[in-house]
Amino acid sequence: MSNISVVDLAADRAYLAIRGLIVSLELAPGAVIDERELMQRLGLGRTPVREALRQLAQEQLVEVFPRRGMFVTGVDVRDLARISEVRGALEPEAARLAAERATEAERDELADLSDQIERGADLMALDERIHRAIYAAAHNHLLEKTLGEYYVLAHRIWMIALDRAEALEDAVQAHRDLIHAIVVADGNGAASLMRDHVENFETAMRKVLVSV
Repeated sequence: MSNISVVDLAADRAYLAIRGLIVSLELAPGAVIDERELMQRLGLGRTPVREALRQLAQEQLVEVFPRRGMFVTGVDVRDLARISEVRGALEPEAARLAAERATEAERDELADLSDQIERGADLMALDERIHRAIYAAAHNHLLEKTLGEYYVLAHRIWMIALDRAEALEDAVQAHRDLIHAIVVADGNGAASLMRDHVENFETAMRKVLVSV
């Protein structure tokens, strides 16, 4: 394995780990980012951690202020509506493309994820796995990257109200019909179901957040 590939793998590991800390709110909105502490916590060197933070800054999860330092981006629940507008426009297209382009292996993966949907499951984690599988099955890396970034921004807002998320179960359960449409290559049906899912999920989450 080349030195370049080792560095890249370390940076990817750092990126996923730090992004997870931010999305889970373990690194709270507005918190100061301590590079040295992250290096120790992740067991990684300065270069991969800095590369990860640079990428997270591009994705609006980290803010850098000259002479002040680096901070976790704040959360404004009002952004949920704006994020949902973007997702509402792009996610139906991703679902349509996935229905048309998914490989047999990708259809099998989605069907397996559908089988895992049940009451009491870790629905938010499953929601992310399903959406990312659909993005990948669309076979458009620009669309996949864009939707992945917006999903993370939305997910962090959702985490604020996760302890009140019982109202969201119906929205996540709706994935079954969506996945079925993709598996049977019904592009128009998949797009329509995805549009409804994004709108209904945003409505359900907004109701929860109003009471937070």
